Amino acid sequence: DFDDKGELKRAVVVLGEDDAVSLAKAVDAAGSAKVANVEAKPGTRRPYAPFTTSTLQQEAGRKLGMTAKIAMSVAQSLYERGYITYMRTDSINLSAQAVQAARSQAVALYGDKAIPAKPRVYASKSKNAQEAHEAIRPSGDTFRTPKDVSGQLGRDEQRMYDLIWKRTIASQMSDAKLETTTVTLEQTADGKKLGFTASGTVYTFKGFLEAYEEGADEKRNKGDEDQNQQLPQVVVGDELDVNDAEAKNHETSPKPRYTEATLVKALEERGIGRPSTFASIIGVILDRGYVTKRGQALVPTWLAFSVIRLLERHFGELVDYDFTAELEEDLDRIARGEADRSEWLKGFYYGGDEHPGLRGIVDNLGEIDARELNATPITDTATLRFGKYGPYLEVTDPEKPDADPRRINVPEELAPDELTPEKVQELVDAPVAGNRVLGENPDNGKVVVVKDGRFGPYLEETEPEDPEADPATGEVAEAPKKKTTKKAAAPKPRRASLFKSMSPETIELDTALKLLNLPRTVGIDPTSEEPITAQNGRYGPYLKKGADSRSLEAEQQIFDITLEEALEVYTKPKYGARRAASALKEFEKEDPASGKNVRIRDGRFGAYVTDGETNATIPRGTNVDDVDFAAAVQLLADKRAKGPAKKRTTARKTAAKSTTAKKTTAKKAAPKTDEEKAAARSAAAKKAAATRAANAAKKKAQRA
Repeated sequence: DFDDKGELKRAVVVLGEDDAVSLAKAVDAAGSAKVANVEAKPGTRRPYAPFTTSTLQQEAGRKLGMTAKIAMSVAQSLYERGYITYMRTDSINLSAQAVQAARSQAVALYGDKAIPAKPRVYASKSKNAQEAHEAIRPSGDTFRTPKDVSGQLGRDEQRMYDLIWKRTIASQMSDAKLETTTVTLEQTADGKKLGFTASGTVYTFKGFLEAYEEGADEKRNKGDEDQNQQLPQVVVGDELDVNDAEAKNHETSPKPRYTEATLVKALEERGIGRPSTFASIIGVILDRGYVTKRGQALVPTWLAFSVIRLLERHFGELVDYDFTAELEEDLDRIARGEADRSEWLKGFYYGGDEHPGLRGIVDNLGEIDARELNATPITDTATLRFGKYGPYLEVTDPEKPDADPRRINVPEELAPDELTPEKVQELVDAPVAGNRVLGENPDNGKVVVVKDGRFGPYLEETEPEDPEADPATGEVAEAPKKKTTKKAAAPKPRRASLFKSMSPETIELDTALKLLNLPRTVGIDPTSEEPITAQNGRYGPYLKKGADSRSLEAEQQIFDITLEEALEVYTKPKYGARRAASALKEFEKEDPASGKNVRIRDGRFGAYVTDGETNATIPRGTNVDDVDFAAAVQLLADKRAKGPAKKRTTARKTAAKSTTAKKTTAKKAAPKTDEEKAAARSAAAKKAAATRAANAAKKKAQRA
């Protein structure tokens, strides 16, 4: 029984593995144990407070699998449509009407004992809570049940409303009553007196648990799952048979990585940000590459390590966990008139006895050594850095300390804690594709080399070594060149990416030359007399004839396809060869309105439902796997009911025509004489003077 520092919490007998195994065998041999004590203790569980922005984001992450951003988007939609109250709040209070509605509905659903005698009142534990709004709850004086709104909401909105409704109802219900029983068994084995305990909990009255139970974050230890089990009825003195005794090893696992739900909880506990900014904070660290996601877990990147090192060393006071909370307290004091804002800003910028000031930090930015901050030593010879194209290792050779360090790219999917010294050595020992020379191209005499690039392995033609070069320096004595007005650009070497099925370690020169010579001319179309070429593109292998292109099924077809096979591909409809599997999801049933098959496809603006005639976009935040046939048909029916989109170009075209007509008329008008121009200027001046006089009189009347 150890604490977090690895020290014993209380005096116990320490057993080694061999001792524990032999003792388990002795317990098995003894065969039975006696019930020495049975102790039952009653307990209660209070319901949870209604949702705030923070707790809603946490529960949506635990129970619904939503990110904080999606949870706020769905809640925003429910609020705008009038189903819930304002969703950006840190208040846990409910209005009198909401309390009455929750209590009435709890009695109607679960009976008179479901609510306590007096309504529950919740007090916020956050000292910086700004309770301008009440807690998040269903709107109205009488709550609509999830069943009442089932046909009016999308899937995610329905799940979110159900969650909010249950939490609100449960917050006004009675406590749950439970009983925890602890049984102590005694046994004598191998000359030792042993004691075993087991605990179990049963609920004698479920109370608010009839409506709602809060989700749990990831458990730290697997042993926690064995709690809250029910025990058999036993009394003191009973003899119980021992079926099996096991010496079970138990290790305390480290704390799990943050998920969005647990990170929101940590932000709230530390007073960082406001409830309305939690989703945007998480969005920023994801979008800027400080964090990546593995399932639900948030994993920091090497870029984050460099940035945090910079902030902690040079802006330590500003990134302190308590800074935000203290700043909000200072701003509250200014708002209450207890502090002067000018003096506070002066102290914050110039510094004082307690704070160094922002100006001193800004003035010394030039002293920051960015290269030193961007260095994380992994071993004595390997240092990790983060560059323009991601993380890489700088590896030095102890035998050649003056030589330039070798650079090795670190796979982006490798988490920082997985870059162990053993992994570093594995990356160092891995063969380098860039050092493999395949041979000489007989057509031009250039050397073909396999290289490893940012987007994977590729081929490149390089110039061969000059036989007249100095063997010591590798340089060639150049003849004097004539002066030119402009420096000629060096020709770019030919390059070609390897196919996905190819390996840089096994590719041969013949195959490499085929890749470098792409696109390959398959033949001439006898009808149009246009050449047909086979090549590889951004979206895979394809054929091209003029401006008409057709996809191929495999990369190898680029080399193997014949002219007859290519012509056969062009005889088929351009999109007829698409497999049914290109659809994200297909339903066996037909749409009742159109009588055509319904499927879900991935389009330019996201997933959509189609029957070949009508396309309906799937609402944002909805998982494609959760859209069943009934939901797909409903989306199509709703789209048909809206009718075709209205054209908006008519008014613009009309306005454009009108403007053009005016300009044309103005151009066709006869030029004015000098007298006419003078008369026009005089009339304009009189009109302007009259307007100024009218405005002055109006202002004078308003002042009066």
